[in-house]
Amino acid sequence: MIRVVLAEDSETCRQLLTAVLEADGELRIVGHASDGLAAVTMTEALRPNVVVMDAHMPVMDGFMATRQIMLQCPTPIVIVSATMDLASVAASMRALEAGALTLLPKPGGPADPCFEEHARAFTNTVRAMADVKVVRRWHGIVAPVSLVMDPVDPRRRVRVIGVGASTGGPAALQRILSDLPGRLPVPVLVVQHIAEGFLEGLTTWLETVTSFRVKVAEQGEMPQAGCVYFAPDFHHLAVGRDGSIDLTQRVPVSGFVPSATVLFESLAEVYGASAVGMILTGMGQDGVKGLVALRRVGATVIAQDEETSVVFGMPKAAVDAGLTTMVLPLPLIAARLAQLSRVEGNRGRA
Repeated sequence: MIRVVLAEDSETCRQLLTAVLEADGELRIVGHASDGLAAVTMTEALRPNVVVMDAHMPVMDGFMATRQIMLQCPTPIVIVSATMDLASVAASMRALEAGALTLLPKPGGPADPCFEEHARAFTNTVRAMADVKVVRRWHGIVAPVSLVMDPVDPRRRVRVIGVGASTGGPAALQRILSDLPGRLPVPVLVVQHIAEGFLEGLTTWLETVTSFRVKVAEQGEMPQAGCVYFAPDFHHLAVGRDGSIDLTQRVPVSGFVPSATVLFESLAEVYGASAVGMILTGMGQDGVKGLVALRRVGATVIAQDEETSVVFGMPKAAVDAGLTTMVLPLPLIAARLAQLSRVEGNRGRA
């Protein structure tokens, strides 16, 4: 039995979420909290397997409650939101930055024709997050001074960086982009697995808290240096032979649309050894098949290490397959990207 603390200030939403969660035979609500402070107190007292928490609550919001839980009694946290406006999603992203694992939309009521499908996806995610071991927050990890990275081959010119990420990815990307010391002279293309409706808020949040231009990719545009492009909902992100953005609604690859494998394969074909492929924290094995293509053409492949990954699934799959050229803790990734890309100048909007 998976023990759940549900934190939701709306009585109507609390009843709906209780019905959805307890309809799953493995989930049991052991505590209801109507504000963030109560959620912190209840989590510390009851030690549930997972906390399902609204981002907007009285007394203490989801961001502050997440920070307190992760400091006092680290527990998997799923943030839920009923609204998709950019301000609300950006507020929810702060909870991810504080240590929450993922962000989900609240399922509609039973009158919604997609209710059963959405409810099933909701409970599946809650069950999966309950298995994640969150023994400590990694945001404050300081890179060990003794870890020295190999020198960069001066003959190699990096022209693009491709990224695949899932659970924990938004906060990891925020850390990497914030740590970069200056203008990035190459574009960054990202496949981030995230619930439908939250992507626009994610890009807005990242643009607010980092110095980079961050946007959802558009068909046919040419990737610009210093800009970060995200795959849209339900579209694979790739580059065409002329280097322009190519978005397709093809069938799932490794169960995902978008899939990091599609992105990596296109970068291998168009950029060859001048591409960098990066696999960050996340569940599953998306991207591994694409990394095979990148390694075949001699491209650099970076994986986030286990200690700093919220979930080591995607990086571990790449490491176990022997596809990585380096495995780095999160605090060292930006420095390595700066070396590979020959970053120059002071920190500022790219």
